[in-house]
Amino acid sequence: MSAYHVEIALGTDAPLLLAPAGVGTPHASCQGCEVTGGKVEVLTEANSGQQVLAITPEAPRLTLRYSYSDTPGLYPEALYRPASSRFTRAAEALVAEVADIAGEGSQAEKCLRIARHTAERFTYGHPEERFNDGLDHVPALGCGLAEGSCVDINTYFIAALRSQGIEAGYLVGYFFPAEKGDWCEDAHCWVVTRTEAGVQEWDIAHHLKLGTRKIAPGLNPKPGFRAAVGHSMGLSLPGLGLHDQKLLSEPVAVIGGRMARLEDRSFRLHHPSLLLTEDTA
Repeated sequence: MSAYHVEIALGTDAPLLLAPAGVGTPHASCQGCEVTGGKVEVLTEANSGQQVLAITPEAPRLTLRYSYSDTPGLYPEALYRPASSRFTRAAEALVAEVADIAGEGSQAEKCLRIARHTAERFTYGHPEERFNDGLDHVPALGCGLAEGSCVDINTYFIAALRSQGIEAGYLVGYFFPAEKGDWCEDAHCWVVTRTEAGVQEWDIAHHLKLGTRKIAPGLNPKPGFRAAVGHSMGLSLPGLGLHDQKLLSEPVAVIGGRMARLEDRSFRLHHPSLLLTEDTA
C-alpha cells in the first residue's frame, strides 16, 4: 500500500477560512486533513452531511495536508442525493430537451447520449458570464453553444442526468497533469453515475480541452493524477450564514457572509512515484 499527500499552502488576512475535509473514492481512501497554522473546527454541511473545516488562522501562512492511501474506498452515498438548489434544479425546458436526447434503452446508454449531447453544447473556457448566472434553475441550451469551465459543464451534465432519473454526483478535488508532475494551478471537478452498468466516471471538460467530443466513461483522457476532497453543489452552513453556495473545492475565505477565493495559494502532490502515465484517480 502506498501513501500520498496533497499539500495546499496559502496566505490570508481573512479571519475565517473554509475547506473541504476530503473524501474517499474507489481509487483511494482519504485519511484526513492536517492543518498547520490555524485552529480547526469541524462543521457538518446541512444538505450533504459532509464535513467541512472551519479554520481560524493563527499564523501568516497556513498549510493543509490531505493524506491518502491507495486502498479502494467508496464514493459517498450522499453525493447521489441532491439538495434542491439553483445549481441542481433542471428547468422544464431542459427536462424536455434531455428526454428527447436520452431516448429509449438502458440508463447506461442514456448516460452516454447525454454526455455526448453535453459535449456538443459547450466549448471549454472561463467566461465572465456563465450560462446559468442569475437563474434559479439550470437552463436548456437548445441548439446554442455555451462557453464553460468544468464547473459549468458538469452543472449542466448532472442536471440533465438527474432530470431523467439517473443517479449522478459531483466530485471536486485536484488534478495534477503528468506534464506538471507535482503541482497544479487550481481545483477540478468530475461526475460519477450509478446505473445497471455500475459506477462510471466522466470528465467531459478534459475531452474538450484535448479537442475531442468523442466522450466515453473514464476519468483521464490524458495522463495525470487526481485526489477528491469534497462533493455536491448547493451547500449550506447556516451557522455561518451561508446558504445555497455553489461548491467548496479549495480553501476559501468567509467575508461578509460570502465565500471569497484566495489568490495566494499553491498546490503540491507528494507521491512515491511521479511517473504519472496511467489513467488513475
